[in-house]
Amino acid sequence: MSENEINLPPRLQEIVNDFSELDRADKLELLLEYSEQLPPLPERFRSTETHLERVDECATPVDIAAELDGEQIIFHFDIPPESPTVRGFAAILREGLAGLTPQAVLDLPGDFYYGMGLQNALSPQRLNGIYFMLLHLKRVAARELVQGR
Repeated sequence: MSENEINLPPRLQEIVNDFSELDRADKLELLLEYSEQLPPLPERFRSTETHLERVDECATPVDIAAELDGEQIIFHFDIPPESPTVRGFAAILREGLAGLTPQAVLDLPGDFYYGMGLQNALSPQRLNGIYFMLLHLKRVAARELVQGR
C-alpha cells in the first residue's frame, strides 16, 4: 500500500492515485474532465424537488438525490455547469462510490481527498465545499441505514 492509499474502495483509490501523481495544472485539467462527465440529474428527480437535498454549506448550489438499488446507494447531483470544480468533485464521488453500500459510504475517511493533493490546487473554500458534499452523502447514507431500506 502506498502512502496515498488509506483503505478506500478500489475505484475511488484509483482516482486518488491518478490525481496524486499530477502537478497542479494537470490536477485542474483532470478535475475539469470529470466535471464534463457528470451525468445530468435524472428526469424523475427534476419533476419534484422533494427528492433533492441542498448542501447548504456549499457556496455553489449543490442538490443531491439518493436512491437504493438493492444494497447499493446511488447518488445523483444537480450542479450548475458554471461550477466545473464542484461538478468535477461530484463526478469523482459518483464514480468512486458506485456500487457501495450505505455502510461503505459511512466508512470513508472524511479527508480522503487530501491524498489527491487537491489542497495544492484548490482554494480553502473549494476544499470546504468538497468536505461538506462528502459529509452530506454520509448523512444520507446514515439515514438509509437507520430507515432500514
